[in-house]
Amino acid sequence: MHLVLVGISHRTAPVDLRERVDFATRGLPAALQALGTRAIAREAVVLSTCNRAEIYIACEDAAAAPDSLVGFITDFHGVSRSDIAEHVYDAAGLEVARHLFRVSAGLDSLVVGEPQILGQVKEAHTAAVDARTAGPILNRLFHASFGVGKRVRTETRIGSGAVSIGYAAVALARKIFGGMQGRSVVVVGAGEMGKLTALHMKSQGVQRVTIVSRTMSHAARTAEAIGGASAAPWDELDAALHASDIVITATGASAPILTKAHIESIMRRRRNRPLFVIDIAVPRDVEPAAGEIEQVFLYNIDDLQAAVRENLARRGGEVARAEAIVAEEIDKFEAWLRSRGAVPTIVALRQRFEAIRRAELERLDFKLSSLSADARARVDEVTRLLVEKLLLTPTEQLKAAGDSEAIAAYTDALNRLFALTGGNTVESADPANDVEPSAPVANVEPLAASNVEPPAASNVEALAASNVEPFTRTRPRSPR
Repeated sequence: MHLVLVGISHRTAPVDLRERVDFATRGLPAALQALGTRAIAREAVVLSTCNRAEIYIACEDAAAAPDSLVGFITDFHGVSRSDIAEHVYDAAGLEVARHLFRVSAGLDSLVVGEPQILGQVKEAHTAAVDARTAGPILNRLFHASFGVGKRVRTETRIGSGAVSIGYAAVALARKIFGGMQGRSVVVVGAGEMGKLTALHMKSQGVQRVTIVSRTMSHAARTAEAIGGASAAPWDELDAALHASDIVITATGASAPILTKAHIESIMRRRRNRPLFVIDIAVPRDVEPAAGEIEQVFLYNIDDLQAAVRENLARRGGEVARAEAIVAEEIDKFEAWLRSRGAVPTIVALRQRFEAIRRAELERLDFKLSSLSADARARVDEVTRLLVEKLLLTPTEQLKAAGDSEAIAAYTDALNRLFALTGGNTVESADPANDVEPSAPVANVEPLAASNVEPPAASNVEALAASNVEPFTRTRPRSPR
């Protein structure tokens, strides 16, 4: 089985194209179901965010899979191949794991270190588990990526500090007020930047958001877009300023709309309650001298951008540590992939020992016939445990072999010594048994390439605790 990735992201495509290939529009279950009808993969996970649309699969034909997945994307979204061809990237083998690990760590995000992506990766995996398209390989891959994301967030400071104007404004407001709960915000002007900053404020628990604009219809539309906000006419600006704790100005006026004298009059009515003013307009909406007034905290867009640059620089220093964590986890995942090459031999060896055990019990059946049913069950249990203990160390040693050459040598020796027929036993093992202990559901069926159900694994095969289909590394193609 091979890992393959095909995707389109903010690094390769403009937003209008990303919108056209957004799997979330029709829902991930619909995408996974449609992908299952294509018989492209045994396992599949679809990751869809505002900045990326990616398909992760485990398949048998890694060479043909990328082209087939591109065809699926064009058909599912109704876009032409020529529209997306130059924007698509693909990867295979360990490069798929490297890419997903970096995504989960926030290293491939538009804003490096942003925390939302890890939750989105988890949601994508959960959707695949629910759709029964996530099998042993992708379960292991995605759970490993969750661990990478957690390590990067706990062992580095890559996610610290505001890295957008809106977040910077919220961070400054917290320093002034100690918290956003119960605060009131007024947005002067109905521009996009003001709306985004107000959305950040609202997400932090402010009690009330009021939009004031010279055009009441514009204010109403912006208030509706924010959700839960109210609109007020221009002649009620002073009343809104008096009632608010935070003022965001973004009018696009050619001259200041709030002078020092104007704000002084407002502050007298407020009895010097603190007023946080964020002037993100260019030219500025607030007279700079207003910042000299006691209890008035005035910041313009240059102040916020300076904070953003400082925080981005701080995050940049943590990137190297985060990349080192990714590299460490890649080594662990590669070791797991290598160990999978030994699974067919492990299964065959256990089958051989189990067959011998059962044959001997049958041969001695006439001697055991005088025993009670309970005693015969105990004999069966003791012999089974004896076989398990005899095979425990060889199994562990084979799985722990340091490289592919050692695994190949050990498996060849075992096949020769015990005359194992690994080719027959490979088909009888169930890949569904190789689900990580932390997976949301157990015994997940792989995405079937046909209508034929894979045969169920026996208890002996389950002892191998792994899928029997070996992973073969292919030459990766890195995402652009």
